[in-house]
Formats: sequence, C-alpha cells, structure tokens
Amino acid sequence: MATVDLKDVEKVYGGAVKAVKGVTIAIPDKALCVLVGPSGCGKSTLLRMIAGLETISSGTVSIDGKVVNEIGPTERDIAMVFQNYALYPHMKVYDNMAYGLRNRGMPKDEIDRRVKDVAATLELAHLLDRRPRELSGGQRQRVAMGRAIVRNPKVFLFDEPLSNLDAKLRGQMRVEIKNLQRSLGVTSVYVTHDQLEAMTLADILVVMNAGLVEQMGAPLDIYEKPASTFVASFIGAPPMNLLPIVASGNGATLADGTDIGMAAPANAVTLGFRPEDVDVVMNADRPEGAVALPARVEAVEPVGAESFLYCAAAGNRIVVRVSGRATAKPDDDLRIVAKSEKLHWFDQAGKRV
Repeated sequence: MATVDLKDVEKVYGGAVKAVKGVTIAIPDKALCVLVGPSGCGKSTLLRMIAGLETISSGTVSIDGKVVNEIGPTERDIAMVFQNYALYPHMKVYDNMAYGLRNRGMPKDEIDRRVKDVAATLELAHLLDRRPRELSGGQRQRVAMGRAIVRNPKVFLFDEPLSNLDAKLRGQMRVEIKNLQRSLGVTSVYVTHDQLEAMTLADILVVMNAGLVEQMGAPLDIYEKPASTFVASFIGAPPMNLLPIVASGNGATLADGTDIGMAAPANAVTLGFRPEDVDVVMNADRPEGAVALPARVEAVEPVGAESFLYCAAAGNRIVVRVSGRATAKPDDDLRIVAKSEKLHWFDQAGKRV
C-alpha cells in the first residue's frame, strides 16, 4: 500500500489569497485520516492537491515516498469518491464500475472478476444491470466506492461522500466505509465538515481552520485535550462551554464578578468544560476543588437516552448534558459543578494553557 506525506504545503490563488497555509501531515500506511473543519477552511483544496486536481503553490506531496507534485492525477495511483457520486447516467452499474479498467486496457476476464468480486463485497451483485437513476442514494454511493475499489489503488480519497444522504443512511454508510477500509487496508484521506462523522471514522483526525492545521491526533485525544478554543467549540455536540474569566487576587471571577472558587493558571482568560463533565445539584454547597455556578434553566431538550439543559449562568449561556429524562424544568434554579480535573483553560490567543 502507501504512505501519504504533506510537507509545508501551500495553495495561493491570484498571488494573494492563501487557501492552504504551510500544512504538514504524515499519514502512515493503511491509516484513515479525516480532514475536518468548517466550509472554506481549505480541507477540500488540500484533498484536491493530493489528487493532483489542484496545483501546489509550494511544499511537497509524497505518495509511498515519491514526490508527486509534477505527476498527473492518472499516474498517482489514487482513486477518488466524490460527493455527487459522478456516475455515468447512461451506463449500467457494471459498466460504471468497469469503465476505468477498460480504459487501462485490462483483459476482459480480469475486469469481470474484479467487478463481480467488489459488487459482492458491497452487496451490489443484484444491481449490476441497473442504471444510476434506478438506485437509491446509498446504492449510488456504494457504486461510486466500488468503482474506486476495483482499481486497487494505493490511496483512497473521499470528498464529503455522505453529504447528500439522510441522517439514518449516513450512519449506516459510516459503518460500511470504516469496515471496508479496515478490510482492504488501503491508506485513505477523507474530507468532511461533520465532526461526528470525523470522530467515528478517523484513525488520525486533522482539524483545520482558515487554511491551517489547528490540531492533529487520535480523535478522543483531541476531544479530551483540545489545543484551542476553536477545536473545543468545533469538536463535540453540543460544543464545549467557554466562559471568559478575569484574574482576581488569588482566585478568578467570571466577567460579571462571580467567583469561580479557584485560581486560574497563569495567562488563562477562558474557562471551558464539556456539557457532560458537570454535575447538577440543587443545594448551595461548593465542593472542594470544583467550580460551582448558580444557573437558571431556560430550556430543556430531551433526546431519548439523555437530555440537554440550556441554562443562564453568571451572564453566560451554558449547556449541560444529563442522563435519561431531565427532572429540571424551565425557570428552575440549580448549581452547575465542574471538578478541577474536568476543566480546560485557554489564553488570550485561544490556545490551551
């Protein structure tokens, strides 16, 4: 298979607009790397540079140890799955999957073997005589994946392949893609703006913002120790609660003067905690080694196995996740308690302290 290495990769449009700013990423063999970030952060541009569909302004892209900056897409031995499937509407499923192999001049019996083997793996064998218009969205996406798989490439590239599917089907396809990538053992780069999709699929997660890599690592490591307020607010649903603080003698207060009951680290100006990392109490006690904030419930959102409480606390809006059906109701007064080991601190630049 192959490794994919990006070193100081930049993309500049019109000599002035930097879409990608010095990105360095090392993707090991057989890993699934997910690029995630908001629209316009440069993730799709980066993917297209790996594919050879965009020129690289500076830096290098290497596949299997070979710099491919000057090599065209067809010579890079990659296969790409697009958001809009990109199937030929007049061709049957079999012919869509076989098209690239025929262009390579592969023997007919080898084409037939590959197409039927992959169709069986993807549960498409009974659909080989149908045309794309006769398929559901999920079936079309499997055909697009099958067309990529039959080529037996060194690297798979996925450009938001599930964006056009409904929520239930996206969940099913995430599992299929993850299982398929593991069984094939093909190095893969996957672009999405959906942080849930990114967390569940990635071996390596790369969070991008404004053309830069904000943080890279294992998904749970990034979730538990976000490197910046951007990562903290982008990864997680609901996102981390972020509250501005002010140093006050040996302690710290929130912006409205509420004492948080402990000293903040040097240079910290923002306090953060995840919605699930707090306890809800009805008394006024402040546990030792914890931040306790008076709060008033503004709204309750039950979602089945858990509920979300949207609260006003010391001039801030915070979200609390509780298990099961919430007993709290709008206008209830309570206290939100977050223990010190569950707190996150960030400096003026938004970087983790």
